[in-house]
Amino acid sequence: MNVTDDLRYVYAVCRPPTAPLHADLTGVAGVPPRQLVHEGLVAVVSPVPERDFAHDALRAHLEDLDWLAATARAHQSVVAALATVTCPLPLRLATVFRDDSGVRAMLEEESERLRRILDRIDGHVEWGVKVWLVGGAPEDPAPGTEPPAARPSRAPESGRDYLRRRRAGNAAREESAARAEVFTRRLHGDLTRYAADARLHPVQSGPLADAGSGRNILNAAYLVPRSRSEEFLELVGRAEGTRPGLRVEVTGPWAAYSFTDGPEAGGVP
Repeated sequence: MNVTDDLRYVYAVCRPPTAPLHADLTGVAGVPPRQLVHEGLVAVVSPVPERDFAHDALRAHLEDLDWLAATARAHQSVVAALATVTCPLPLRLATVFRDDSGVRAMLEEESERLRRILDRIDGHVEWGVKVWLVGGAPEDPAPGTEPPAARPSRAPESGRDYLRRRRAGNAAREESAARAEVFTRRLHGDLTRYAADARLHPVQSGPLADAGSGRNILNAAYLVPRSRSEEFLELVGRAEGTRPGLRVEVTGPWAAYSFTDGPEAGGVP
């Protein structure tokens, strides 16, 4: 790949790492990342082909789920490797610049903000916690609509009995949802005491949620000092299994993706 003709893909900004990245590490387009240093800040970059990352081409690629997934995996692999040797500020997926000069200009113009964020996340990692409401009472079919094999060998259910049963089912579901909300609020409050910051993301639904997981009722990220991560995980572990019908899921540690506001993605500035 001719680095003088291609664009510059930026994975993250950090301070000088304490150790080199693994020699076999590759990033987007299968190219090893390198460090571009400017006044104490380091941008971790690699060349990418203009045919894929120029503005119009990138917009088209972002509709290609296979291409997007492969690019995201490569991006994450570089950021994860960086997190083992420094505390990176990850930039958004597909943040590209025309050349090294464009990257340096970004570091210069954004210097104050970048340093402020790096100071805030230094020594911290991100943990994700989700709570899922699983099971629950199924919806009752309308009277007389059950398949023949499922109909009991007794007198047909009256409309009054059907409505009474429906009200009881709705009340049980409402009570279950209310208990789940109390549990979620308490858990979030407890976890924030171990975190320097927290973010409540929109709950997952539709294609983002596994149909077998249940209904997502908490989707949160926590910026936790590395020194308190063990305590944080112990608290999550104690919460797991304490409420029937609720499942707690923890992921991480990650670089602080939810606690940065890097340059916008979307092609060459």
